[in-house]
Amino acid sequence: MASQGQIRTGWLGWVAFAGIAMIAIGIAHVLYGIAAFARSGTYLTQFGTAFTVDFAGVGWTYSVLGLIIAVAGAGVMSGRTWARTIGIVLAALSVLANVVFFNAYPLWSALVIVLGLVVIYALAVHGREARPMPR
Repeated sequence: MASQGQIRTGWLGWVAFAGIAMIAIGIAHVLYGIAAFARSGTYLTQFGTAFTVDFAGVGWTYSVLGLIIAVAGAGVMSGRTWARTIGIVLAALSVLANVVFFNAYPLWSALVIVLGLVVIYALAVHGREARPMPR
């Protein structure tokens, strides 16, 4: 039984989904960062022009952002307020980015927008439910 007015609802599953998704996305971003480091180098165009591409900045950005997202996802799973805040901000940025690309990828963008809004709702309204119940 919940004490001190803390009630758990079915939305706790969506809060857990948000945390797990953040961990998975963070790991994927770290892997993208590693791949970006590996792709730096000199390339030839079809006309024989050589150009050098340095993806080090992209690699560091993906790696650091991925680490932050994964740590925040673990924080969401343990009911940390700072992690919920990071999750809401990053989900809102994802929704905005997918609004921009909606014409190019309508189905994918619509899916990501809907999931982002569900994650924002779950974290903002029901995120406190992830905190451990007092004994």
